[in-house]
Amino acid sequence: MFDSKIALIVREDLAIWQRLNVTAFLASGIAYAAPEIRGEPYIDAKGQRYGCMAGQPMLVFAADLAGLQAAHCKGLARELTLIPYVQAMFSTGHDEANRQAFQAEDPDNLNLVGLAIRGPKKAVDKAIKGLAMHS
Repeated sequence: MFDSKIALIVREDLAIWQRLNVTAFLASGIAYAAPEIRGEPYIDAKGQRYGCMAGQPMLVFAADLAGLQAAHCKGLARELTLIPYVQAMFSTGHDEANRQAFQAEDPDNLNLVGLAIRGPKKAVDKAIKGLAMHS
């Protein structure tokens, strides 16, 4: 049905609030990176309009740090859209500080707690191969 695929990968050893927080930020990153996935507004039976959501599913996977780093490397090699979230971003309070925390990371050894990936289905499937759906 869709030519592209969206995978959100969240580190499995996080507290529940952290998993939810990371998932929300990753989903918002995909929405900004791919505005064409935006669905139509929701309208209830009384005609009240509500906001839009993505019109394409986002699948959530769990991984350990090594699994996240492997998906990151594969995503880079396949030139997929990547949205990263690193551990240090939990201690910041705004976007500029998040970007500074990310830039301070070793790019060859990111301490990833989450990663969103979007691109052609087969390429995303190769990047997330071996990861299980989040439970």
